[in-house]
Amino acid sequence: MLAAANRGAQVVSDAEGHSRVELVAGDVQGAVRQGTESNLVVFVVDTSGSMAARGRLSAVTGAVTSLLRDAYQNRDKVAVIAFRGDGAEVLLPATRSIDAAVRRLADVRTGGRTPLAEGLLAARDLIEREVRKEPERRPIIILLSDGRATGNAGLQRAEAAADLIRRGGQSAAVVIDCERSRVCLGLAEKIAADLGATCLSLAELSGEAVAGVVRAYHRGYVSRKA
Repeated sequence: MLAAANRGAQVVSDAEGHSRVELVAGDVQGAVRQGTESNLVVFVVDTSGSMAARGRLSAVTGAVTSLLRDAYQNRDKVAVIAFRGDGAEVLLPATRSIDAAVRRLADVRTGGRTPLAEGLLAARDLIEREVRKEPERRPIIILLSDGRATGNAGLQRAEAAADLIRRGGQSAAVVIDCERSRVCLGLAEKIAADLGATCLSLAELSGEAVAGVVRAYHRGYVSRKA
C-alpha cells in the first residue's frame, strides 16, 4: 500500500462512499512486522464457476504457503474456507503447517452456484471457535469474491451475513474484488461496506499479491473501516 501511494495510486469512491484501490504486485510487497502479536488469517474464497475459480484458489494456495513460511516470525495461523454449490467447506482448519496446507488444498473441486452467505457464516463460526481457544489471536477475514451470490435472496442473505460479522466485532476484514466483467456491478464493494472492510482490486491475482495484502494489513497500510 505504501508503494501504491508512492506511485500516486488513487482511492476511488462510488456514490455510496465505498472505496477501492487497484493494486499491482509491487504495491503489496514488504517486510512482515515483527512483534509478539499473532493473527488468524481466514481466507474465504469463491470456488464457484470454472477457470476464474481455479485462479482464485491458486492465488489463495500461494498466499497460504507464503504466509506460513513467515509463521516462525509472527506465529500466525491460516485457515481456508471455500464456498460453491450448496454450501461452504473448511478446506484448511486453522494451522501453521505448510505440509497440511499443501495436502488439503490440492485437487479441490470448483464450479456450481455461489453461496456467498454460507461462506461468510462458515468463517464466522470458525473464528468463534478459534477465539474461544486462543483469545489473544487477532482474526482477519480475507474474502476473494466478485460479490455475486446465487440462490433465493442470495445477495440479501450475503449482506446480512456480512453485517452480522461486522456487528459481532470479533474480526477485521479485507475484500479482494475479483470482478473481471466489462460491466462493473460493484457487488464486492457492497459486501465490503457491510463487513466494515476495505475493498481492494488487484491488477494481478497471484499468491504473492494476496499474501502482500495480508502483510500490508499487518503493517497498518490496509485498515478496517469500522
